[in-house]
Amino acid sequence: MPINVLIADDDGLIREGLKVILDLDERFHVVATVGNGRQAVDFCSREKVDVALLDVRMPDMGGLEAAARIAEAGTARPLILTTFDDDELVVEAIKSGARGYLLKNATPDRIKDAIHMVASGGTVMQDVVLDKIRERLASARANDTAKDGTERQSGGSRPNGFRADLFSDRELDVIKAISKGLSNREIADQLFMSEGTVKNHITSILSKTGLDHRTQIAIYYLTGVTP
Repeated sequence: MPINVLIADDDGLIREGLKVILDLDERFHVVATVGNGRQAVDFCSREKVDVALLDVRMPDMGGLEAAARIAEAGTARPLILTTFDDDELVVEAIKSGARGYLLKNATPDRIKDAIHMVASGGTVMQDVVLDKIRERLASARANDTAKDGTERQSGGSRPNGFRADLFSDRELDVIKAISKGLSNREIADQLFMSEGTVKNHITSILSKTGLDHRTQIAIYYLTGVTP
C-alpha cells in the first residue's frame, strides 16, 4: 500500500510541486496539502496519515508546534522540510518529536527516500544539517578552551553534557556512527557486527539516555543537549 503523505507549507507552489513529485511515484499518495500547521494537526486527527511533511515557519501555527502535537497524538510521523538550517531549530524540531529534518534544496529522490524511511519507523537528517550541529559543538569547545586554557575533560564526558561514561566502548562506536548519519547496515559493516547486534546496542543506548530514536542520539552526542 502507498504511504499516505500530508504536505503542510504556506507556499502554494511548493505544496503543489511536492504533490506532483510524490504522486508520480506509486509508493506515495498525497492525501492533502494545507497551508499551516493547525490545518495539518486537524487533518491528521481526522484522516489516516503516515508522514506529515511540515515547513517550519507557517502562519497560525508553525511546523515545530504542529510536529509536537502530531507526535504526541500519534496520528502521523512528522518530518520537517524547510529552508532553515539553523542548529537551534534542528534541536527544537527533534525535541518536538520530528522524525527527520531536511532542507528544501534536497533532491526529489532524497526527499522521497526520507519519507519512506520515516514511514518505516526510521529517522533521517540531511548531512548539511548534521554539519551545522557539529559546527555548534566545535564552537562550544572553542569557548571552553578560551575560558579554561584547556578543554574540560571531566569523568570521561564530552563538553556540554554528553556522558560517555554511561556507555560501553561498543555503544560509543555505535553512537559515533549514528552521528555520521550511517544506517544500521552501514554501521554493521563498519563495526563488523550483525544488524541485530547494532539494534540491540541502539536499544541499550536509548534506555540509558531516555531518548526515543536515533536522531536524538546524534543530537545528544554532537551537542550534549538531551532533546
